[in-house]
Amino acid sequence: MTTELETRDHDVLVIGAGGAGLRAAIEAAAAGVSVGLVCKSLLGKAHTVMAEGGVAAALANVDDRDSWKVHFTDTLRGGQYLNNWRMAELHAKEAPDRVRELEAWGALFDRTPDGRILQRNFGGHRYPRLAHVGDRTGLEMIRTLQDHGIHQGIDVHMEVTVVSLFTREGRIAGALAYDRERGRFRLFRAKAIVIATGGVGRAFKITSNSWEYSGDGQSVAFHAGAVLQDMEFVQFHPTGMVWPPSVRGILVTEGVRGEGGVLKNSEGRRFMFDDIPDNYKAQTADNPEEGWRYVLGDKNARRPPELLTRDHVARCIMREVRDGRGSPHGGVYLDIAWIKEKMPKAAEHIRKKLPSMYHQFKQLADIDITTTPMEVGPTTHYMMGGIRVDGDTQMSSLPGLFAAGEAAAGLHGANRLGGNSLSDLLVFGRRAGEFAAQFARAHSASTPDAGEVKEATQEALAPFARPTGENPYAVQHDLQSLMQDLVGIVRRQEEMVRAVEGLQKLKARAANVGVTGNREYNPGWHTALDLKHLLTVSEAIVASALARRESRGGHFRDDFPDKSAAFSSFNFVVKRAPDGAMELGKEPIPPMRDELAKIVEEMK
Repeated sequence: MTTELETRDHDVLVIGAGGAGLRAAIEAAAAGVSVGLVCKSLLGKAHTVMAEGGVAAALANVDDRDSWKVHFTDTLRGGQYLNNWRMAELHAKEAPDRVRELEAWGALFDRTPDGRILQRNFGGHRYPRLAHVGDRTGLEMIRTLQDHGIHQGIDVHMEVTVVSLFTREGRIAGALAYDRERGRFRLFRAKAIVIATGGVGRAFKITSNSWEYSGDGQSVAFHAGAVLQDMEFVQFHPTGMVWPPSVRGILVTEGVRGEGGVLKNSEGRRFMFDDIPDNYKAQTADNPEEGWRYVLGDKNARRPPELLTRDHVARCIMREVRDGRGSPHGGVYLDIAWIKEKMPKAAEHIRKKLPSMYHQFKQLADIDITTTPMEVGPTTHYMMGGIRVDGDTQMSSLPGLFAAGEAAAGLHGANRLGGNSLSDLLVFGRRAGEFAAQFARAHSASTPDAGEVKEATQEALAPFARPTGENPYAVQHDLQSLMQDLVGIVRRQEEMVRAVEGLQKLKARAANVGVTGNREYNPGWHTALDLKHLLTVSEAIVASALARRESRGGHFRDDFPDKSAAFSSFNFVVKRAPDGAMELGKEPIPPMRDELAKIVEEMK
């Protein structure tokens, strides 16, 4: 089987064409360097389009009490203070300009009566902060970035998957990839590389993520020598579809709750009033009427408990299901139809504000959400952890390798607030592109070692030499079941120990997977190549989760249900040892600057 290589040269190579990758490519191209953009699927089919609710930025268009300082402290509080505070500061300060920039590039946001960008409520945000386009905000963002990006001279490589990164003299040198249609290998030589490949949701059985999210970026960065951080913090979005089975896990935007949707158990009771954390009681309504006034924009009302942070809402839903108060298909009810009691023309309002949700349930589940509650339950949605980066430049511990968006760690700490993902990718996609271009201009090109390239291509082709080996789909299925059952929303020591043992067996099976046929149009081969990445990120998640003997944010341990001060001053990191093994370590969180610490204290 031939392994001929097509070689491409770029100053900056961006891997991933969602919001972060597009914004990085635009910024790098604007700096005058040559840019290549690789996407695993088709351009436009990015997970950014799943971010339906809005982009968080303290524009203060709906409530003038909002500011970057409030957004900064909300982000830290949501992240349980494990955030990279420098990233949280930059994010809160720069997000408004990034949203206005997007508007200038043609994004059509919903408007206030006086023509400003409209903002809605969302979980964990003190004030209405999410600029939105109905419930299709991410789609509008991708459209705008693509329309702007096509004029920048970016070389786009669609349906191309990166399998390895190469270094030379201690810095990044290039990447090996293959085109998914024909199976031909491509060698990209680059002075700087930006990883913007998103998350790891396909490591779990129930997920809102589609097939692309197999942890490729985190894995190739790890194997090249970059450090991963906060891998124990996986966010389970509280509301995914639970029926019919074919669409289980598909996202139901938090915007439904932001527009007045309430969560009820099988007894018809709003169970979220049962468990409000002490640190949110002063901000959270203790009766339905006050929560409704908040939805309608009353500045003196407190927010409804359905808009608490995602980790808390997900655990409350799981409690109702576990205690026998769930819906017939293992979830709970999300009811926005009830607002007809409070609002004239409620059905028209719902269809206008939540058009995607209305059509999604109508077409996939034959449910009219203007009259009938939705059945929802937690779904694996987002990875707070990822590649450890510098807060200002987004460069990883490997010189020349940058990361942005969901593939990077730091901004969100232990738990991400809804809407912060879109402003994250705008702010830090731009920064990653800017500093990658600077790095590329400051360094000469280098060529990956020919022997390493040959070894990587042979490893990628190895499954064809084992046509009677393990079925890659079976290994993937067993991995997803193991992670869902043993390292899911609620974690326990003995179950995670079993997961460690199970992962070792799965690694042995993955080393023996075989595929038949040739390299053209071969999804079995693609699945076999994804397994290495899925196993790498799964091992990092389990190792970090075992070490964190407390509950914090997206990481909840039944055997250690409380937060512990002993785990509040550092982040867990994983790095590749010289022998290829995974090493777990700690990185202390540096002291916050005095003026920022004062802001946090005042906001408490």
